[in-house]
Amino acid sequence: MVDARLGQWLKLVAWSLLLLKSEGGYVGITYVQNAVATGAVCLDGSPPAYHLDKGFGTGINNWLVHLEGGGWCNNVTTCLSRKKTHLGSSKQMSQQIPFSGILSNRGRYNPDFYNWNRIKIRYCDGSSFTGDVQAVNRATNLYYRGQRIWIAVIEDLLKRGMKNAENALLSGCSAGGLASIMHCDSFRALLPMGTTVKCLSDAGYFINAKDLSGATHIEGYFRDVVTTHGSAKNLPLSCSSRMRPGLCFFPQYVAQQIRTPLFILNAAYDSWQVRNILAPGMADPHGYWSSCKLNIKNCSPMQLKTMQGFRLHFLSALSGSVKSSSRGMFINSCYAHCQTETQETWLMPGSPLINKTTIAKAVGDWFYDRVSFQKIDCPFPCNPTCQNRVFDPQEYPEV
Repeated sequence: MVDARLGQWLKLVAWSLLLLKSEGGYVGITYVQNAVATGAVCLDGSPPAYHLDKGFGTGINNWLVHLEGGGWCNNVTTCLSRKKTHLGSSKQMSQQIPFSGILSNRGRYNPDFYNWNRIKIRYCDGSSFTGDVQAVNRATNLYYRGQRIWIAVIEDLLKRGMKNAENALLSGCSAGGLASIMHCDSFRALLPMGTTVKCLSDAGYFINAKDLSGATHIEGYFRDVVTTHGSAKNLPLSCSSRMRPGLCFFPQYVAQQIRTPLFILNAAYDSWQVRNILAPGMADPHGYWSSCKLNIKNCSPMQLKTMQGFRLHFLSALSGSVKSSSRGMFINSCYAHCQTETQETWLMPGSPLINKTTIAKAVGDWFYDRVSFQKIDCPFPCNPTCQNRVFDPQEYPEV
């Protein structure tokens, strides 16, 4: 018993040391103070912010711009609550954050992007960087200015050298992954004509699906986000000109028309979508799905069958978005959400694989046109390399 515990402890120490070694270090925050004059501010009126780790060597003119995720706020009440956190105020943001995964500066753990200029744009508007309402209600002092933040930060980066970019990749996780799709073509348009520009969406392919009760909860939620933030005028015209603006928060109606090369990375059993689209609390009033949503290994055979059906719905919604040869795709069968920012899922021993290929290699090969990668994993639980998320009930917010 003692030997077994000692062995487990040594494994934990070794794993911790490996993670520590793979971290790219902490990166300080930059506030775009002059953006306030243009009204490009967070929900509380504070200036937008980002973290920049400068490139070096052969990567000095290459730029990776990563958009932070963190859900949305869909009405005054939820936006007021968000305003008091780092997702609504740069005053609440950490002065330094660790860069790992796709943001790491270690070649061993991020071979294709480690020496690029790597930026993480902080998310403090609640609209995937799409909102723009001029009027400010003095009773709430809420600013819906996500689109202005996007423009102000990109303009600041252009002044800092991105105007000379040879290669550029716009990426993002979750709500940031959705934003990387919606802003993909505009990002390319803001860069010099000779720049190679591509986009990567990590866990941003949210689908328009009914919940367990048959209701279209997520469709109504996104409609309210767009209405609250005045986002309609900033959504891709190829979508908003032919359907209700709220539907343009679903990439299945947008991605096919994106002209810039795009890579879609997503778990087919996206844990956020299972918890908030398939089985939100309002569709499960008795909590039958609570344990299953916390840990996929707790799901009953009937619940797994339902989740297999959700996977098929996801793949159907995805099918029209990856027909172009310039598209990349890595759809694994893990119970996860966001896989580029953490070293364990991006590139380490034991990282998720499809066809013996890590996410880091698939994305790098696609960006540099070494090998095209459009792979869909077999259904759960067939992939032993998956790192399935287990949630703490205390950190379990739902939309």
